[in-house]
Amino acid sequence: MRLAVFVSGKGTNLLNIIKRNQEGFLRSEIILVISNHECEAIENSQRAGIRTKILDSKSLENEIEFGNVLLEVLRKNQIEFVVLAGFLKKIPDVVVKSFQNKIINVHPALLPSFGGKGMYGMKVHQAVIDYGCKVSGATVHLVDSEYDHGPVILQRCVPVSDDDTAETLASKIHQLEYELLPEALKLFEENKVQVAGRKVRIYLS
Repeated sequence: MRLAVFVSGKGTNLLNIIKRNQEGFLRSEIILVISNHECEAIENSQRAGIRTKILDSKSLENEIEFGNVLLEVLRKNQIEFVVLAGFLKKIPDVVVKSFQNKIINVHPALLPSFGGKGMYGMKVHQAVIDYGCKVSGATVHLVDSEYDHGPVILQRCVPVSDDDTAETLASKIHQLEYELLPEALKLFEENKVQVAGRKVRIYLS
């Protein structure tokens, strides 16, 4: 598949996808890396020889224009599938509709808990600890028109220890993300995913 990866920060999940490609676990080609601002992930992509594009929605007239410009970029580059790897901006509806069931996101908690607008990064892990949860984890889900709301594809848990901090819990969950995101992408590469409403069926045979 021809991939676009959306990033907003360091891009560790992006680097992991590149690594899994190099190892032969994945077959998709990262055609384009898109961010809404200058960030470390853009620099890493350029060093890896991957084309990059910065689309700052603040420089555009409104969200509708941002969605149309973004969709035009994806179509121009013949993108077939989109991976959100730490992208903090909501995907415009026009893009979601054009790429229905072809956009996935990784979230550092067990959705539907600890998701939604403003729940990202250390905020998620601190909320899990403050609530007193005994487990947390990572979720890969399809993207729809709401934050962290689309059907769940894969989830995996880790225990939350009594002495965990947001930082130590984040470290545990990052390792899950590095496993789950390539696994989910591979399922789509091999056409092993069927979506029926909110149910995602995975066929491993």
